[in-house]
Formats: sequence, structure tokens, C-alpha cells
Amino acid sequence: MNIRPFDEKDRSAVIALWRACELVKPQNNPDRDIDRKLAVGRELFLVAERGGEIIASVMAGYEGHRGWINYLAVAPTHRRQGLGETMMAAAEQVLRAAGCPKINLQIRDSNLEVIAFYRAIGYLEDPVKSMGKRLESDQ
Repeated sequence: MNIRPFDEKDRSAVIALWRACELVKPQNNPDRDIDRKLAVGRELFLVAERGGEIIASVMAGYEGHRGWINYLAVAPTHRRQGLGETMMAAAEQVLRAAGCPKINLQIRDSNLEVIAFYRAIGYLEDPVKSMGKRLESDQ
């Protein structure tokens, strides 16, 4: 397996991966999300490939105070092999190299399997309330 920065030639495969992992929601346009990421910190957008196939992705961000994780995805046919943990370790490594002191992420309350995954690799629930405001509609 090779973990590397996203390349434009990966776009359709990455979006297909996100769809297979049910990460694409009506309020998120994956093409726009990729475009936004490529404009800001593109080196923090990683993919994993094996045999020329994109099998995992993670989109990290860092604005100088906290790191963020988005679009961690492992192809359903490649799960339970440690790839999620490997991708998170790669994201943590690039964030640490950028000087990031802490990583935040958001998980839907109903996604118990993913909550358990993050707990198993050392992430804890912070006593905070996540809030958001949409500045642009992707629909």
C-alpha cells in the first residue's frame, strides 16, 4: 500500500470511495469539498492506493490552532485490516510536522462504529458542543 498526497487524477475514485462509505450527504458536494481542500493545505489530503486502486483517504486541516480530520474512508472491501488506523497515523504525522498541537474531529452521534474506532486509537470525547453555520449551499 502506498500513502501519498491526493492528485487530481484520483478525483473520481475518491468520490466513488466516499459514496461507497456513505460519507457523501446531500449538504456536501464532494467535488466542491475537494476543490476547497486543494485551495487550502492540499498536502494534508492523503490517499492510499494498492495495485493502482484508491482504497482509503483522509482529509486533514490545520489553521494554526487545531487540526481537523474529515473524509476518513476505507473501502468496504478493505476494512478490518488496520487501514483506518494507518491513515490516521499518516494524517497525525503530517499535522505534527506542521506544528499542530491537537486534533479535533466530528462524528455523527448515530455512528457508533466510528466512535468506537476513534476511541480505540486514543481519541477522547471533549466536553464541548459542536456548532456550525453554513456560509454556502452545496445543493
